[in-house]
Parts: sequence; C-alpha cells; structure tokens
Amino acid sequence: MIDLHDIRYVRLGTRDLDGAVRYAHDILGLAEGGRSGNAKNGQTVYLRSDTRDHTLVYHDGDPRDHTVGFDLREGVALDAAAAELERLGHPVHRGSDAECAQRRVDAFIQFRDPSGNRIELLAPTPQAGRPFAPTRPVANTGFSHVGLRSTDPVRDEAFWTGVLSAKVSDRIGAAPLLRIDAVHHKIALFPSAFAGVQHINHQVASIDDIMQSWYFLQERGVRTVFGPGRHPTSGAMFLYFEGPDGMVYEYSSGVSQITDPAHRPRQFPFEPASFCMWGARPDIPEFRR
Repeated sequence: MIDLHDIRYVRLGTRDLDGAVRYAHDILGLAEGGRSGNAKNGQTVYLRSDTRDHTLVYHDGDPRDHTVGFDLREGVALDAAAAELERLGHPVHRGSDAECAQRRVDAFIQFRDPSGNRIELLAPTPQAGRPFAPTRPVANTGFSHVGLRSTDPVRDEAFWTGVLSAKVSDRIGAAPLLRIDAVHHKIALFPSAFAGVQHINHQVASIDDIMQSWYFLQERGVRTVFGPGRHPTSGAMFLYFEGPDGMVYEYSSGVSQITDPAHRPRQFPFEPASFCMWGARPDIPEFRR
C-alpha cells in the first residue's frame, strides 16, 4: 500500500488566468505566491492558503484540466510507489526536471485513478517558511480537501483504500468520504458521468467566518450553491459557492477528527438530509439524484 501523508495542491487550467487569479485573491482570500512561464508559452500562478508554498494553482489551459497532488510520508520512495502502481496496471509518468520546477517540488510521479482523475504523488517538500495572511477579512486556515467525480464510487473506493492508504470515514449512498489522517475526510468521491475535481475546500476558523462570507458573497454577486448548512457526517458547518470555470469552492469549519482505530463507517442514505442537517438544499449536480 502507498502511504499518503497529506493533500498538497490542486492545479486547474483556465482560459482567463487574470480573472481566476483575481477571484482567488478577492473572493477566496488567497495570496499570490509567485508566477512562472510567459504570455507566449503559458503562465502559471501559485496561490497560498496556509504555510505551504502553494495549495491552488491556476495555469493557462483547458478548464477541464484538473490535477490533485499528495505528499507521501517520509520514507516512502517514489520509485517504489511507481513500481506498485505499474504492477497493478496504472501507467505512471515520472516528472521531468522542468515539470518538477513548475510544481516547485524535487520529484513527483503522475497517474490516473480508475475514473481518470489525474493524481500526483510528491516527494516530501519543505513548507514555505513564511506566514500566510488572507487577502480579505476571513480567517482562512488552509486548504483541506477535494471532492472528486467518480464514474464508479465502489470501484474507486477499493482503489483509494486498497492501493493508496485512505480509509472510509462515512458513506452517503455509494459516495465514500475518505481520510488519510485524523481529519474526517481529505477526499470525497461523488457519482458522476465523467472525471474531474468536483469541489475544493478551505477551512475557516468559525461559523462567524462562514456567515460573514455568505453576506460578502451575496454583496458581490457570487452564486451560493449550497448552504449555509451543517454536514451530519463530519459535523462541519459549510458554505459552497461558484468560482471560475464552474468550479465549486467550499468554506467549512468544525470538521470532526477520527482517532479511534476501531472506527466503523456509518451509512447515510443519498438524500438531502444526509448532506445538510439544517435543511439546506444543494444546487450541485453530484449532490442530487
């Protein structure tokens, strides 16, 4: 089994780089951490949400181009991980020097999960070594998890738990919420007809930050697609809203942690009450039947 340490970043293509970066700065409160490339060959912008060098990347490209990066635990060799993936029939691409420089890592490998989601595993990489300050008044405490689209959640759950080191915290219908440390989930797999990142989560300090953001988004005409509400699975209070290229972003606070090694996943029906215990109704395709 390939032992994941933490989720590190999401990379997203966009046709409007300036607009996407402006949204990340003005709406999400993320700080720019540098740029690479040029207007002729394509630019990449690195965005920070915590002490990590970057957690969100926008680059010139197809808006359907999504990649999620994970740090491996200390002592887990990339070569061994690549060999295991290839043994199981998952072709692996080893990052070139130029690709590593673009990601600001020493080494990485890239593959796709069974649904086709592009995943990168990274050699341990130092933190940024400098504090993060949000670019608007929201107590953003950092990038926390992603929702991924899955064409077969049962099959993909077996991959993430059998090949990678994820564990199931809870399920909503066939959709598993997967943890790789004590946090209730770092990956969620939602039924879909195609692959891709379904939503991107940042944690905030409190319910006050969620409610202040709700009013802030309303004033600026940003479409809220779910919430404010509270998840009965993780206990987190949440707000989902629409970003560039239709990407859904989430603020949440109060997510539970699972430290009991004997924890058994709970099974929730696939219905609105399993997504929000306060009664909010999602305007998100993957959260509806």
